[in-house]
Amino acid sequence: MLSRFIDAAGVAPGWLAAAAAGVAVVSYCLGCFNGAVVVSRYILRNDVRSHGSGNAGLTNFYRVFGGPLTLVVILSDVIKAVLAVLFAAFIAGHISPELVALSKYWAGAFCLLGHMYPCTFQFRGGKGILSGGAIAIMMGFDGGNPWSWCIPVVVWGGFLILAVATKYVSLGSCWAGASFPFVSWFVYRDPLILLLSVIVGGLILWKHRGNIVRLVKGTESKFSLHKKKAEPTTTEEPAPESAPETAKQPESAPEGAAASGDGEDKA
Repeated sequence: MLSRFIDAAGVAPGWLAAAAAGVAVVSYCLGCFNGAVVVSRYILRNDVRSHGSGNAGLTNFYRVFGGPLTLVVILSDVIKAVLAVLFAAFIAGHISPELVALSKYWAGAFCLLGHMYPCTFQFRGGKGILSGGAIAIMMGFDGGNPWSWCIPVVVWGGFLILAVATKYVSLGSCWAGASFPFVSWFVYRDPLILLLSVIVGGLILWKHRGNIVRLVKGTESKFSLHKKKAEPTTTEEPAPESAPETAKQPESAPEGAAASGDGEDKA
């Protein structure tokens, strides 16, 4: 068979297929609940996909809106991934405990698909780092494998080191996607788990393909804890009618005047 876990479970193919289909549907539907889109569209009434990078993810939401609602986006993307994995583990545990580890990868892959390509939001979702990170953490809780803790440590450890050191969240995200299949193979040495982990990691890298190009070109934006504020629109007081025309500041000042203006803003 393709997986030693399926061989050890000894479950009839029909029951196994039905359970796999049910877990896939539930996990995908949970993934379709995109926190950034839900909060921006139905609470802020301003779709996050119309701003910034156009991505329906945490980073773009924070850069555009910021504020306490960012925590709502974080919780929604984490909770849906945790629920998908827990549901899969619950179903698999009642069929055969041997299937629990495999079912978690199965649910994680479909939850990530729902997050990235939600049928509820025109298949325009996020890049999956927050949900994918939650999935990686859930993989670390496997009582049957003493090395399962390596998965979240490698994925999150590399992500945090790269993101903090370089200020490029996308670079840490690429590490997370690329390292996930390798550490999963190290822990389980199972072909089907490897395949599912490649799908998860490959989806993350695919969604970050534009970031990878910008990283290579050196044009990628660095992340800041302070939300980028829009430039305030100042209304200048009209000059007195008796003042000569030359005293008025023209709308498009020459280069020298613009430079001095920038210096005042920075002071």
